[in-house]
Amino acid sequence: MLDRRLQLHLATWLGQWPARPGLHVVRSHRRAQPAWDGRLRPAIAVSTGRSTVLSVPPDRAAAVQALVDGPRERLIPALPAAVGRPDWATHDGLFRWSLAPAPLPDVGEWIPPTSPGLPDWLRLFDRDVLVVRAPDGRYLAGAGIKRHDQYGHELAVGTTPAARGRGLARRLVAQAARRVLDEGAVPTYLHNDDNHASARVAEAAGFPDRGWRSFGVYPA
Repeated sequence: MLDRRLQLHLATWLGQWPARPGLHVVRSHRRAQPAWDGRLRPAIAVSTGRSTVLSVPPDRAAAVQALVDGPRERLIPALPAAVGRPDWATHDGLFRWSLAPAPLPDVGEWIPPTSPGLPDWLRLFDRDVLVVRAPDGRYLAGAGIKRHDQYGHELAVGTTPAARGRGLARRLVAQAARRVLDEGAVPTYLHNDDNHASARVAEAAGFPDRGWRSFGVYPA
């Protein structure tokens, strides 16, 4: 049985869950509201392989439904224009979650995202981020939590080129996942198919590939 926190997250985030077999376009006012970083996500889909929920703004549902009714290979490339953002980017990759992060030792410390020396992507978060620094204080790796709603929190991780190959990313993801679970939510992890390094991190941190996917539209 699917974890209740994950079900509540998907129902809240997408506007409907679960779904019957097939691809279902769901109208959601959340797609017309700023996401965790203050920017829009006008189309988000999650697929189990058997059923897919594609969440879009209510006023764009008819245009997206017309794409769904056409050739499937045209759907993702045409999504930005269908949701009124023709210059925005698309993503299509794996959707993972974990209820049992790998028992890897903690490696980072939680600090404010306004702390000096952090990369720009970590400054997008509005709460503490998880960071590894070198003995001289240089930033090496970090992770942030995208709190989509009270039930599901997505993890993001990055490592500087000089610090790769040390296992820092997998330890950060596992450590952040334990915090999410302690907060009563389920940790999720998304990555593109061609990001093999991210896939290895996810597997090592306790986020298996269950055959689920996510696709959508985001700011370029």
